[in-house]
Amino acid sequence: MSDSGNAGELVALALERAGVSHLFTLNGGHIWPVLTGAAEHGIRVVDVRHEQSAAFAAEGWSKVTRECGVAAVTAGPGVTNSASALAQAHGNDSPMFVIGGRAPVARWGMGSLQEMDHVELTRSLTKKSLTLTSAEDAYSTTSECLRTALSRRTGPVFMDIPIDVFFGAADYPEATEHLTPDPGPPPDPSDITEVARALREARRPVIVAGGGVWWGHAEHELRRLVEDLQCPLVVNGMARGTLPAAHPLRASRSRSKALSEGDVVLVIGARLDFRLNFGQAPVFGDDTRIIHVDVDRAPIRGRLKAALAELDSAAKGPLVAGPEWLEALQAAEVAGRRRDEAMTKSESVPIHPARLIAEVDRFADRDAIIVGDGGDFISFAGRLIERDEPGLWIDPGPFGCLGSGPGYAMAAKLARPEKQVVLLSGDGAFGFSAMEFDTMVRHRIPVVCVVGNNGIWALEKHPMQRMLGVSVAADLGPNTRYDKVVEALGGYGEMVERPGEIRPALERAFKSGLPACINVICDPNAEYPRSSVLM
Repeated sequence: MSDSGNAGELVALALERAGVSHLFTLNGGHIWPVLTGAAEHGIRVVDVRHEQSAAFAAEGWSKVTRECGVAAVTAGPGVTNSASALAQAHGNDSPMFVIGGRAPVARWGMGSLQEMDHVELTRSLTKKSLTLTSAEDAYSTTSECLRTALSRRTGPVFMDIPIDVFFGAADYPEATEHLTPDPGPPPDPSDITEVARALREARRPVIVAGGGVWWGHAEHELRRLVEDLQCPLVVNGMARGTLPAAHPLRASRSRSKALSEGDVVLVIGARLDFRLNFGQAPVFGDDTRIIHVDVDRAPIRGRLKAALAELDSAAKGPLVAGPEWLEALQAAEVAGRRRDEAMTKSESVPIHPARLIAEVDRFADRDAIIVGDGGDFISFAGRLIERDEPGLWIDPGPFGCLGSGPGYAMAAKLARPEKQVVLLSGDGAFGFSAMEFDTMVRHRIPVVCVVGNNGIWALEKHPMQRMLGVSVAADLGPNTRYDKVVEALGGYGEMVERPGEIRPALERAFKSGLPACINVICDPNAEYPRSSVLM
């Protein structure tokens, strides 16, 4: 190895020394130095068919591993194509690093090919957005970008590199620098004491946990706290799986009752956004006391791993809330699951989407990674599929960008090759990134995709008809052969029309060893029973 290199090689060296093993990209002349640098330093380069998928794959890598996923995209449209993934990662607190090419400094403002100010575009979508201005700073700035993405409230970082800076040379640094992420400050002890007191005085306590627990590596502390306090737990986002599906303290089907009737609700690492009705009635009771704890952007702040451990110690064992509260929630859980059986055991043709989801859940290994990409179809999946560990359910999150599934799924399979990876996709969502099955074929990434094909944009069509009496631009082609698309790209494809055909089709798809599409014709009249319109 020489003692110096261009900025691309120095960026790649910083990535390699930080433990980055995969770089997701789409080739473009503005980023050649980092692509060749990655190849030189043993980083696997995975090239996709659309830059949004490169960036979604970087986020998917972070969701599964809690490492910083990395993507490189060319200037101009390469960066704009990755903007939706940056916005989604920002909403999910996903630590990722996107490297963009840029027109040469020497010609800024002169109308170079694909010239634009990416930093202004990405500033509001990231924790940090900057332009690298010298090759001498390439290694240290890259290392600091990775550290920023992984520190405190984790999230995406963007750096663009002008092509003349990219080809500039500098000396290699010694491998002595170790930048460790900053997990945030410790919680205030007085705050912990007050939260413990409120929980101990509660008659109907509830804990709500969100993705911040996952990003804070605090899932074990959360489970210990919940079990020591004997307090019911509601989860969303990446906190799913903190308690196994059969755990008596897990409030999944009883979520509505728990939140509306709870007198003290401790919200940990979750935003009080639309998923929790902004902390307002009717999701919460009029007199509910909400205590919000997070690494920042909450009244009680601090790194969650420490906060949960200290709260467990301060609370000193089971709460005084009577057994009636837990018994009432457990009864609601049982009743909710019984109501779902009418959908999950349906023999209807076309197939009810809930029956399809239930068949996938019964087939999949308990440690399979399930990726959701869609609207109503993924609402059914989010309701019915339960994981026994965190990190095994990945969906778009509150930004709700369709087309993220193939990127998430390929990253999940690359990060965890020993696990099954199942991509659940609505037929609308499938159309956003279907060409990534070519990527999976070329790179031998055997993801199995199950398409819930009902021929409509269900999340829009049903509410639009109900509210406006008409639906406009809400229909897709009926019975479209998405399986043939994947088959033509070199994968395995099969169409399914009856419930009894689902499991055998899944068995054949996994046995093929290829990226696969099981195209399941679903009932367009089966609407997810949501209580509100998502707007």
